[in-house]
Amino acid sequence: MNSAWIVDGLRTPFGRFGGALATLRADDLAALPLAALMRRLPDLDPARIEDVILGCVNQAGEDNRNVARMALLLAGLPVTVPGVTVNRLCGSGLEAIGQAARALRCDETDLMIAGGVEHMTRSPFVMAKAESAFQRRAEIFDTTIGWRFPNPAMEAAYGIDSMPQTADNVAAEYGISREDQDAFAHRSQERWAAAQAAGRFTAAITPVSLPQKRGDPMVFDQDEHPRPATTLAQLAGLKPVNGAGNSVTAGNASGVNDGAAALLLASDQALRDHGLTPRARVIAMTSAGVAPRVMGYGPVPAVQRLLARTGLALANMDVIELNEAFAAQSLAVLRGLGLADDADHVNPAKTQRARRREDASALLRGRGFRQLVERASPLVERNMRRAHSNIREEADKPGDGLELTGLDVIAAGNDDLLIATRRADGPDIPGAVPGVEALLGRGPTDHFGRIALREQLSQSVFCNHIRGVF
Repeated sequence: MNSAWIVDGLRTPFGRFGGALATLRADDLAALPLAALMRRLPDLDPARIEDVILGCVNQAGEDNRNVARMALLLAGLPVTVPGVTVNRLCGSGLEAIGQAARALRCDETDLMIAGGVEHMTRSPFVMAKAESAFQRRAEIFDTTIGWRFPNPAMEAAYGIDSMPQTADNVAAEYGISREDQDAFAHRSQERWAAAQAAGRFTAAITPVSLPQKRGDPMVFDQDEHPRPATTLAQLAGLKPVNGAGNSVTAGNASGVNDGAAALLLASDQALRDHGLTPRARVIAMTSAGVAPRVMGYGPVPAVQRLLARTGLALANMDVIELNEAFAAQSLAVLRGLGLADDADHVNPAKTQRARRREDASALLRGRGFRQLVERASPLVERNMRRAHSNIREEADKPGDGLELTGLDVIAAGNDDLLIATRRADGPDIPGAVPGVEALLGRGPTDHFGRIALREQLSQSVFCNHIRGVF
């Protein structure tokens, strides 16, 4: 079976609701990282890309009628490149990755772009048509977030709780206190600040030039939503969004944001044909459903299912990344998987144990792509440093093969994301990075083991889940 390799990826900065990106159309926003990705790969003929898959939840406004196809045309890709839009709610971006990877592994394609876009600021109000002549009643829904045109049968069977309500449900069911939620949110902001100061996001972000009424355009190049100056006292003073007796607040909940991302994936053959260097390999992906009223707990069964399928264990993981939809949800997932609330290797920043990773996450409502793009690069960089050291150590031993293994990705479901590196003592997942001859200073080779590193290097794992029954 073919391998599915992640070659490169870019995203826009994430703008807060009504923020810097508010004036951009959703389809124009989606086109930005696509065009930037092509500029970053000038030797790649865009006509060789066989499909563009974008995840998008809303699709009720300027992102309607297959925003993937509209965006790729706006980005200047040839008209011969098709596009398709997928929707798994908040896991839509990861679903795009999963579908692209499956097509590559099944030898149906060689070059794919996967990505996602969401423009919550410009999500429209919608109104149904009249059901009878002279009807005077009009029901209007805000498509920014939550249900619209709900099915009464669905409401009767499962309820139609909003996302913040499901977070309060999770907090109540799994015993997550308000104090613990606020502490988690505060750590998240601190870790984002440390990563931002270290420049961890710079390489993954394509700046956006925004015309102004007067003067030069404004260059938008940093996420707007994080608030690193937030204090625990400020968080404690916020009122619950679902009323007294609840614990989810604006400070420990996910934000409402605008942004887009794009990723290039390639097959083994495409790596050779186009001289591409991979950053990560997509190994597998799976999903798990839970009751809609506690949808945020889905990563637990999804991770368990994935680990059982791959033979891996959480103990093998050096780095774990969890999309922080809500503090209550994140804490319930961590505890459900037997991980500490403040584990250094979960969404790590520049803590003493995790200084080498220099990574972070804040309470952003991204679609999974932000984590994928930003986590892959430092993990690859670290693996290559480790590989170089091991090669120097082993190269002079007669009879020893050298096998340089790439960074591997395993995804479970399509909502909240875990990313990890597999330790050397974990189960073997075969594979190698092409172009290793440049690292070794030797002649040409292929990536099927002719040059190999004795010690199995780290792998990466992505895990997430579907929201509720969807």
